[in-house]
Amino acid sequence: MKDGIHPKWYSEATVICACGNTWKTGATIPEIKTDICSACHPFYTGEQRIVDTEGQVDRFMRRLQVRDNKRAEFEAREASKTPMELPLAELGLTKRATEILAQNNIITVADFLKKLEAGEEESLLELPGVGHKTVMDIKKNLRSRGYEVPTIKAE
Repeated sequence: MKDGIHPKWYSEATVICACGNTWKTGATIPEIKTDICSACHPFYTGEQRIVDTEGQVDRFMRRLQVRDNKRAEFEAREASKTPMELPLAELGLTKRATEILAQNNIITVADFLKKLEAGEEESLLELPGVGHKTVMDIKKNLRSRGYEVPTIKAE
């Protein structure tokens, strides 16, 4: 072995655990501090407990609480919306169709259903960029969400 390249060896180095347990071992430093050992680790002791290093568990629990609060606020907002206030943009239409309908003051589900109930489906089809497929897609989406969609009676 070359001289001067190896660290000093301590054959009686002391290991000190946060739980208070100590023992001797060989190491390159005289004292080793550890957070957990076989005397306090849940795997060896058979007990379940949370070892909170620097408040990590508390921070995690606060993040979960914030997430739950935001989710509850969102659900309350969604529940307070009447189904008729649902914007047509949320039905997955193309951007072009949504813009054309909006230019013609058909922005919400209520606006669209009023047009259908008034028998103005043909006026919807006369809008440039709005065809049978767009109207059928809107109707299908509304039916899947539980809306009563009027059908055109064959003459």
